[in-house]
Amino acid sequence: MGILHHWKIILEIALLWYFIYMALSFIKGTRTEQLLKGVIIIIIIFIATQQLQFEALNWVITRLFPISVIALLVIFQPELRRGLARLGQFGVYEDDIEAIEEVSKAVISMTKKKTGALIVIEREVGLKTYIETGITIDSRVSKELLVSIFMPKGPLHDGAVIIKRDRVVAAGCLLPLTQEASYLSTSLGTRHRAAIGLTEETDALCIVVSEETGTISLSVNGHLTRNIEKDHLATMLKNMSYKRKMKNAWYLKMLSKVSPKVT
Repeated sequence: MGILHHWKIILEIALLWYFIYMALSFIKGTRTEQLLKGVIIIIIIFIATQQLQFEALNWVITRLFPISVIALLVIFQPELRRGLARLGQFGVYEDDIEAIEEVSKAVISMTKKKTGALIVIEREVGLKTYIETGITIDSRVSKELLVSIFMPKGPLHDGAVIIKRDRVVAAGCLLPLTQEASYLSTSLGTRHRAAIGLTEETDALCIVVSEETGTISLSVNGHLTRNIEKDHLATMLKNMSYKRKMKNAWYLKMLSKVSPKVT
């Protein structure tokens, strides 16, 4: 029984460490990190006032505590929604390789002509809410279809195309803009901000082609990697589609070069 008890303690400590590590990794580089620092400072002040027996301050802090819990739930609402949406994402993705190849070909074609584009690849978290904001297409993914959708002055070129498995399900879709504007360069346009915004809330992959420079950007998990090389795009999409993004050391290295939000 003694050995079993020791193993239970070790397992409990390991699980507690893992949950704390995941929570800190989840909020790193977001506004939640700064808010958490403020909460820690308030807790330290509360403990100090108790030790020093400041009765008036203790009374005020005690009365404000229930209100502060509700306020924190409101403030952290986007982060809580994003975290709940990602629970249970441990399966293996089986995206159609041919569809990824077609997407890559279309993106490369659009970069040469500096045609602005925003392409979303759905993974485990459903995108029905955003699909409903666009025009239903329901057609097999092809280079020609994607290029035609994003033709300048076309009726659907301003919105996002959403791809599910090997089909383009909708075009002209509206996506949420990121709330982490303080991390972003002023040179980033609406497409880039929408790509980051969607990937902050879901596990989708967002590919952006800049209308000004023709460069390729890829957003995943709220991180935007800019200036993707054409030859690497298909490989990166395949790796991440099969849930290997966290094991891809090269990709993680690219994400950490400049900032926690934008590379």
